[in-house]
Amino acid sequence: MNCPACGHTLSAHEVGGITVDVCKGGCGGIWFDAHELNRVDEASESADDGLLDVPRDPAVRFDHTARRYCPHCSDIVMMRHYFSVRREVEVDCCPSCGGYFLDHGELAAIRAQFVTEELRREAARAAFAELFDPQLAAEAAVSAERRERSRAFARMLRVLLPSYWLPGKQPWGAY
Repeated sequence: MNCPACGHTLSAHEVGGITVDVCKGGCGGIWFDAHELNRVDEASESADDGLLDVPRDPAVRFDHTARRYCPHCSDIVMMRHYFSVRREVEVDCCPSCGGYFLDHGELAAIRAQFVTEELRREAARAAFAELFDPQLAAEAAVSAERRERSRAFARMLRVLLPSYWLPGKQPWGAY
């Protein structure tokens, strides 16, 4: 398998019970198969220094903005996105196999963002609340207003319902 960034051959490296592919002697990038990155992305999880600082050749140059093809799927262009809500580390992800490619130093930056998964979830909740809570509150207010208007209209029309005037009014009525 070749590195998607520099084309150098990736070599296997075992860490924490998983085998990842690293670009030793090339750009220093790391390829994680699907769900492997989640096992080493926190500071409390096991990742040896060899994975956090992959030996690389400083003479190797590559275009950071160029499209990268998945080393596993070969014909699939990887998608670039931020790894967390802090939007500090941009990673490449294959939409087909779910693998991740991290450039040199990105794993250390990811591990430095959050100490635990709970802190990561709390940051995500806060970010989504900041983005969507005002819109959701406005929609809830509109829905409540529409519901009240429909109930008022239904109360006006209940005079036309024969069951309203009969003794033993039905308790299952909607309004």
